[in-house]
Parts: sequence; C-alpha cells; structure tokens
Amino acid sequence: MTSESRGMWIGGEHVVADRWIESFDPATEEVIGRVPAGGAAQVDRAVAAAKAAFDDWRYLAANDRAELLHEAYARSMAHHGELVELLTREQGKPRPEQEEEAEWALTSLRYYAELGRNGLGRVVPSAEPRTQLNLVLKEPYGVVGAIVPWNYPLLLLGWKLAPALAAGNTVVVKPSELTSLVTLEWIERCFDHFPPGVVNVVTGSGAEAGEALVRHPDVRVVAMTGSVATGQRIASVAAPLMKHLHLELGGKDAFVVAPDAELEPAADALAYSALLNSGQVCTSSERVFVPAARREEFAEALTAKVGELRLGHGLDAGTDLGPLADAAFRDKVDAHVRDAVDRGARVLTGGQRPDRRGWFYEPTVLVDVDDDMVIMTEETFGPTIPVATYDGFDEVIDRVNASELGLGATLRSSDPLLIKRFYERVKAGTVWINDPLTDNYAGPFGGMKMTGGGRELGPEGLETFLETKHVHWDFDQASKDWWFPYR
Repeated sequence: MTSESRGMWIGGEHVVADRWIESFDPATEEVIGRVPAGGAAQVDRAVAAAKAAFDDWRYLAANDRAELLHEAYARSMAHHGELVELLTREQGKPRPEQEEEAEWALTSLRYYAELGRNGLGRVVPSAEPRTQLNLVLKEPYGVVGAIVPWNYPLLLLGWKLAPALAAGNTVVVKPSELTSLVTLEWIERCFDHFPPGVVNVVTGSGAEAGEALVRHPDVRVVAMTGSVATGQRIASVAAPLMKHLHLELGGKDAFVVAPDAELEPAADALAYSALLNSGQVCTSSERVFVPAARREEFAEALTAKVGELRLGHGLDAGTDLGPLADAAFRDKVDAHVRDAVDRGARVLTGGQRPDRRGWFYEPTVLVDVDDDMVIMTEETFGPTIPVATYDGFDEVIDRVNASELGLGATLRSSDPLLIKRFYERVKAGTVWINDPLTDNYAGPFGGMKMTGGGRELGPEGLETFLETKHVHWDFDQASKDWWFPYR
C-alpha cells in the first residue's frame, strides 16, 4: 500500500488541518499514510455538526435508524477485505485476528440495530390509576464523544458507535493516532449514507483533539477505552461539567490453574489468552497462578506451546504473533521483563527483541515471579506470561483481588465448588471458566474497581447512551386534597 493522506470526516465532508500525523506499519516501520493533526477548531466544527443533526436523528423512527445501521453493515461487508488489509498494516496483529475483530465490530451494527427497535421505557403503576399515568422514558443524551484506542480500533469503536446511534445520539469519534487511517476508511466508506453530522471523525493527539472533545460543553457523554491515567484525566476535566462518563480503563487479569485442572489444555488456553494480539488486549492474562506442586509440569507444557509460535508480518501466512504497535510499547515490555529478571525471575523462553526490523518482542515465559514485581502489578500489554505459584485456593483468590484493576479473570477447573467460590469472590467484570477471552453480544463487558464502571455489549451497552426521565401525568386538573392549605 502506498502512502496516502486522508482528511477528517466532519458533517459529511473531508476536512484537513495545517499539520499532519504519520501512520506506520509496525512490522516494517514504514510510513503508510498520514492524517490531519486536528485540534480545538476541528472539534468545535464536528460537535456543531453533530449538535445540528441531533434533533432530526433522535426523532427519526427507530425502525429507520435500524435500517441505516443494517445498510452500514452491508457496506462494511462489501469492503471487508480492504478494511482487514488496512487494519493489519496499520495495527499489526495477524490477519486472522483482524478478520475476527472486523466481524465483531460489524456484527455489533446488526445487534444494536435490532435492540434499538425495542422499548425506550416502561409504564409503571400510579397511585391513582384511574386519573394518572406514570412513564419511565429512556432518551438519548445528545452528542457523544467516543475516544477509541489502537489495539482494537474497529471493534471498540463499533461497541460505542452502534449503541450510541441506535439510541438516537450523534457521535464525534477521536481515534488513536496509531490507527486513524482504518477508522476514517470505515466511516467514510460505510457511513456516508447517514445524514450529515450524525457520525464525525476528528483525528489528532489526545492532548489536543481528545482534550478539546472532553472539554466541549455540548458533548454530553464521553465514552473512552484506554489507560487508568487517561481515564483519570478525563474524569477530572469532565466532572465540573457533570458529563456522563463511560470509561473502560484496562486490566491486569489473572489466570488461575486449579489443582484439578488438566495441564495441557490449560497451557493451550493460557498461551492464547496471554499472547493474542501479542498481549495487547485489555483482558490479556497478565498474572498466572499455578499450584506449587504442579509448577514444573505446567511450565514445561506452557514453554513447549509458546515455543511453537511464529513471529511475522500480520499479512504473512503462518504468522501467529505480530509486532507491538509502537516502539515505546516494545520498550515498556522489555523494561518489565528486565525488572523481573533483576529481582530473581527466570526466563524459560523469549525475553528478547528479535534481530529483525519492526517493533517485535519474543513471546516470553517467566517463573519464580513475586506478586510485587512490576510485571505482576502494572499493565504490561505485551507478549509476556509471568507464572507464580500458590498453596491454597482461598489464598490465590485474595491475591487475584489484590490488584487495583478488575476487568476479567480466568479459572481452569472442573470442580463446581471451586468454580462457584471463584466467580462469587473474585472482583472482576467478567469471569471466564475454562474458555478465556470469549465475548457475548448479549452479555455486558466492563470492569470493577479502577478499571471503571462502564459496560459495553448487551442491553447494558444501549443503556449507557440513554438517560432516564420520569413522567407523572395526572389527567385531572382539579385541586388536590393534599395541597396547601391542609384540610
């Protein structure tokens, strides 16, 4: 793919700025395109377009909004191949994983198209049912600001965009600087049949375009997936404006091998859940706990599995792991590994930057790790598997809960008593038993504790973009006995 320049998408038009941001292929470090470095002026223009489009969009029949979302799905499928190739070049993970991401992102359009046709409230009992009607209404907020990360740029945009639009909101998207090309490609090609201003994209840095979007007084909802630090910054800016926040702020997910677990399939499951997208998943298994008596046997099975995996360009057949998305992310992974080794951990496989071009890091298995090592406390977001041991099951649950993050957790077991104890006591938004990282359109996704309280997918994902209004309607205009003066 040759390098190309793309404009922002605002009010149904292409818009450029005075400065540009280059986009790279992380497997080759080559520039593949550039997008405008937008700022407050472009955010103002996009929000104004979204605000102007809101009334007509919110009062459009839900069935008509649904048909437009279904048409966006059909157009997306028609451009599926181009989207997947561009996503692979810009983001880096292997093509099969990009195809799965695209499928999840696109299918969310169909899911929320249908969910949005359903009720937007309910009738509740009245004190005087002969003369009163009480309604609970669900209404769109207005303009939604969607701030989307680079690791799953289409999927995490779809999970915000589809329910926000189905609920009757208009949207301004601020994609990551690392994956703006594929975001613009998707919106321009597949949403240009929407009324102008309903969907807008402003590219630029988080410090400029992102902060301007959060600060804008006409943006009533900010939906963001990203780091805890970014979420805290957004909350501090949005709190004085009383904005509705939907924040998913990463994880440090635990993977627990129970005493009864079969080790070979457990090793297979862990390799997948820790190394998918080279570990650049908010639900990656980043803390592993194995019974002390079974550590050696499990480590041997895990090391053999990881040793089979092949690094390469995401478009190359046979690639299992692609590069990290940026050189700085690769350096962070290496720093976490070096810290663990300096403090007594042993590397069983990997632990190095391979001698090749691109921002690659070898898939790495470490043992003899302690819970207070950086690799067990901070989100690494890379292809590392630190394995710790435990003696008792209640002990390991306490250690799982010791993290300030609570996005997900996985248990490998067939013991129903252990399984029930685990999912009842572990503080995490999703608990997987034996099948990690599996999402469900109808099941809510989100976290607890410092991960944030927002939910995506399921009816909860639609509710995120609807606010509640109570209407008390008395048909009789006569004075009431309970008004002043008291009788």
